[in-house]
Amino acid sequence: MKFDTRDKKPNIWNVAVISAVAVIVVAVLVSMTEGKNIMVISLIMEAYFACVIIMLITAFFRQLQYNPYSYNVIYYLGFSLFVFFIMAFHALSMFRVFSNPSSLVIEHILFELKGAARNFLTLISVFIIPFSVVLAASNIALIRHVGFKPVNILGIFLGIFLIGGLVFIRLYDRNFMGNLDDLRRHEIIMSLVTSFYLYFECMMIGSIAAGLIAAFHEPEPDKDIVLILGYSLQEGKTSVSVLKKRVDRAIEFRKKQLRETGKDLVFITSGGKGTNESLSESRWMHDYLVQQGVPKDIIVEEDQSATTHENMIFSKEKIQEINPKAKVAFSTSNYHVFRSGLYARREKIRAVGMGAKTKWYFWPNASVREFAGILSEHRLKQAIILFSLIALNLILVFLTYRA
Repeated sequence: MKFDTRDKKPNIWNVAVISAVAVIVVAVLVSMTEGKNIMVISLIMEAYFACVIIMLITAFFRQLQYNPYSYNVIYYLGFSLFVFFIMAFHALSMFRVFSNPSSLVIEHILFELKGAARNFLTLISVFIIPFSVVLAASNIALIRHVGFKPVNILGIFLGIFLIGGLVFIRLYDRNFMGNLDDLRRHEIIMSLVTSFYLYFECMMIGSIAAGLIAAFHEPEPDKDIVLILGYSLQEGKTSVSVLKKRVDRAIEFRKKQLRETGKDLVFITSGGKGTNESLSESRWMHDYLVQQGVPKDIIVEEDQSATTHENMIFSKEKIQEINPKAKVAFSTSNYHVFRSGLYARREKIRAVGMGAKTKWYFWPNASVREFAGILSEHRLKQAIILFSLIALNLILVFLTYRA
């Protein structure tokens, strides 16, 4: 699929509209039939879930064509997976009672919906547990190769957090005993915990998928400028290797474009000089490009930036000087493409990224850091979605266990 081919941003207001219509229709049917026509209500719910999934997946692909480096990519993909699970679980429940429709009552549907989050978390544990083990293994390998740093054990902490949540939900739910009030309090706690983990894991799955899509996408060979993002030179051989691979990836793209279209491009090397660096990242990349046979007159240096965001801010000025209408690509490490794209779009640079290869033990931990960075952004939007999930689950608890 080609990125950046749509000028209109997709939206999912239609999901809100169809949700409102579905709620009204179900409420009317329940009141008119006094909760007796449950099979019809279940079929309506199944159709609703299917429509929501179609809308979310459609929005996902359109978002890739409009802006692949957007939080919406994560939301659409992660939560469409959850809605698909609810639809499948509900369909299975309907199949079980199809031979005896009278056994399907409103309380049964409410109980099923209330337990959807914890059932979903249980199901994806087959992915979460191996994923946590791989994170821990990659951190151990990373420490062996580059030494111990607190940041190099983030994957271990994330694995403990993920598996710890699954264990808590499993044990807390299994060991419950008490009356109706105790049951209600138990379910409220479960709803809070499962809502939080549901949101976190849907975001994580969506982030992993969005990151992989961005990392392995190959830009169209029609670019005027390739921006190479810097990497700290303070950490010795490892950081030099990372930076070298980013430059090699850009050189490889230029060769491919020349071979396929005959069109040459300009390199912008972006990265300032740290306090313990003998030269700027930009100058190091410039010199390496020249060593690889790239003409000096197609290399432009940007040596003021200290962060990825500043890479985009200061490089935008260079792009405007070279060609305000230039088609731009950027080269960075594969785990870093998605987040770099976020910053590019924030500065209104419609650039497409390309990912340089990374050692297997480096990518998982770096991806965890990228995920943490993503979670730190757009806090209001994330809070709205999280508290909406919590509110919905609490409503289902009170409806299911009403006195």
